[in-house]
Amino acid sequence: MQLSIVIPAKNESSAIGTVVSTARDCYPDAEILVVDDGSNDDTAAVAANAGATVVTHPESLGNGAAVKTGARAASGDVIALMDGDGQHDAKELAPLLERLETGYDMVIGARDNGSHANVGRLFANGLYNTVASLLSGRRIPDLTSGFRVVRAEKFKQFLYLLPNGFSYPTTITMAFLRSGYPITFEPISASRRIGKSHIRPLRDGARFLAIIFKIATLYSPLKIFLPLAAAFFITGAGWYAYTFATIGRFTNMSMLLFSASVIVFLIGLISEQITALTFSKS
Repeated sequence: MQLSIVIPAKNESSAIGTVVSTARDCYPDAEILVVDDGSNDDTAAVAANAGATVVTHPESLGNGAAVKTGARAASGDVIALMDGDGQHDAKELAPLLERLETGYDMVIGARDNGSHANVGRLFANGLYNTVASLLSGRRIPDLTSGFRVVRAEKFKQFLYLLPNGFSYPTTITMAFLRSGYPITFEPISASRRIGKSHIRPLRDGARFLAIIFKIATLYSPLKIFLPLAAAFFITGAGWYAYTFATIGRFTNMSMLLFSASVIVFLIGLISEQITALTFSKS
């Protein structure tokens, strides 16, 4: 089993050297790829001096884009993904790799509550985990963890689906589940990052609901659209019963609500078919 360790990094010169050195000490035969996502500091030079092969983006394209670049460049049968900010320790890859060898296609490092940066991040990740668990019918303890090992052949099938931003772990996890690839979780303890976070609560808060909606539509659109359609239909039926009892009429509002229920249901049905076709390629 040839291992490639892919580390996306942007302006992580204070941490990347230690991250790479630790990975090199733990896995001297592994391919270590650092993808410098348009840094304006010495991230690339520090990573190269520590023993990594560096691939550089001429401008910042996003964390997910860096992961995709690293995956395309990786030559190993197994890809290990970890952050370059000091949160992840290559020493914790061993139990994940052991679980992978038992037949799983992806093993995700599940962080404990104390490993999250703040209460807001903990709440957001908890909500992601809850939505994903309800949709998939299985417990998802850490949907957004960037510390994971995965079989390269399977991972590369979904590169076209992955966003360029920070939500790539969410997408790849739900894609594997939808495709029926076995995944599991292994407990880890992540450290506090070194340096300044690239996530901005105000800016990224607007993406919060979009990610929740994406989780739902990526895995099973009908589980979202069918309840909405039912809600419109029941409301329309209730309004019709009220207006018929009070004024003896079928009103335009009832027609509008019934029409909305049919339209939402058809959108969900079409989305379900598109999702099924998308994952039939894998």
